[in-house]
Amino acid sequence: MTASDLDSMPRRVRWNNFPDVIIHTSESSVKKHLSYPDAKAGDADAANFLVDDLVSLEAAAKIKDVIGTNRPYLASVHAFERHGINAIPEALARKLSDILELMVEHTIVQVNVVRHTGADGFGRLARQAAFQGKITPGATYFLVDDFIGQGGTLANLRGFIETEGGSVLGATVLTGKSFSAKLALELGQLQSLREKHGQDFEVWWHGRFGHAFDCLTQSEARYLERSPDVDTIRNRIAAQE
Repeated sequence: MTASDLDSMPRRVRWNNFPDVIIHTSESSVKKHLSYPDAKAGDADAANFLVDDLVSLEAAAKIKDVIGTNRPYLASVHAFERHGINAIPEALARKLSDILELMVEHTIVQVNVVRHTGADGFGRLARQAAFQGKITPGATYFLVDDFIGQGGTLANLRGFIETEGGSVLGATVLTGKSFSAKLALELGQLQSLREKHGQDFEVWWHGRFGHAFDCLTQSEARYLERSPDVDTIRNRIAAQE
């Protein structure tokens, strides 16, 4: 593994009772919105229209409850899509900045192309987002994205921020399935994964992705545990790379 590989390896930290991701609206309402394709492709005006229509004041109130008296920076995911940089996360961050009177962090950027839109679980696991930027040591952050699937992108953004000295209080997305909102890995799910696929596979995983199973999201661990065997996982990940 080269120095460049190490620099681009996603960072993860253990979950420590991380709160569930706060979801604003349903997938169907987002994907059927007339502004969605253009917003996903990088049109800032379309993203603003989309977010203005679908942002939830109830979800914003939940964010306020999570952060309490803290004043975190809102850190959005700048993901490269097939036709441009997804404008939805930044539009949601700006909208929440207005509602909650919080500052938006602009220096953190995703530095690779992962092509997650439409990808299956193995594609998301194989091609993980990596981030760079300036983190203020001791500062608090709240993560913002457009969609949550397995939660790996949010896990990697959190890992980057916290290994650089910041602290992440929680996360919110415009849409996603309710079962995906739980990022923090449950002990029972971790034990089931380890019992099914064994220590050797966890060692391989650590070498490939830079973290042990206890830094996986709940959805990632469940997906791996439900996979038939180690060879299938390795082969599918290699094919997706």
